Amino acid sequence: THTVPMESLHDSFSEDELRDFDRRVRAVVDDPVYVVEPKFDGLSVALEYVNGVYTRGSTRGDGITGEDVTLNIGTIKSVPKTLKEPLPFLEVRGEVYMSDESFLRLCERQELLEEKPFKNPRNAAAGSLRQLDPGIAAKRRLDILVFNLQLAEGAEFQTHSETLDYLRNLKFKVIPYTLCRDMDKAEQLIAELGETRYDLPYDIDGAVMKLNSLAGRARLGSTAKFPRWA
Repeated sequence: THTVPMESLHDSFSEDELRDFDRRVRAVVDDPVYVVEPKFDGLSVALEYVNGVYTRGSTRGDGITGEDVTLNIGTIKSVPKTLKEPLPFLEVRGEVYMSDESFLRLCERQELLEEKPFKNPRNAAAGSLRQLDPGIAAKRRLDILVFNLQLAEGAEFQTHSETLDYLRNLKFKVIPYTLCRDMDKAEQLIAELGETRYDLPYDIDGAVMKLNSLAGRARLGSTAKFPRWA
């Protein structure tokens, strides 16, 4: 069971819907600052650390309960096993993915072995993470990008961007992000992600826009399914 529920995101498909989101946020939060990030097409996971030591990894599942994939996540080289700042408890959320290069190599091996190749990198990452043998997951060169601090006992933060910078300092591989204060800039950033997505070494399936203020997020809260601040 996840310590903090792993919520999904509400999808928007037009500039009008983005503007509606902004109006709803501004009705509660004065002068909001947003964070725009690429939305990675992978498998959402939670990593838990006790006294600075990696202790458990799990899939999102239904958002409340996930699958225990501790050993397989532990084979990912970019997952730190010990942290230089040993908080009593730390939980982060990230996206496990397979780069396009690793995916092509895997498909070539599967074809040589006359196995049915995976359809896309996301399926390959999900299938690899659920292998009963961690050795198989290790050979498939999975990677992870952390995009949220779920819980940090013994540390306090004001903004989402502060948490990402903190996690980067702890040697997590953190998702790239850009801050913006108005919707014109946000729409420009989202359009740029769309234009450059095929130049990236991994797959993305959209952009994510989040309120930066953690206090503002607490005021906005969530629906039964989605956060109102993203």
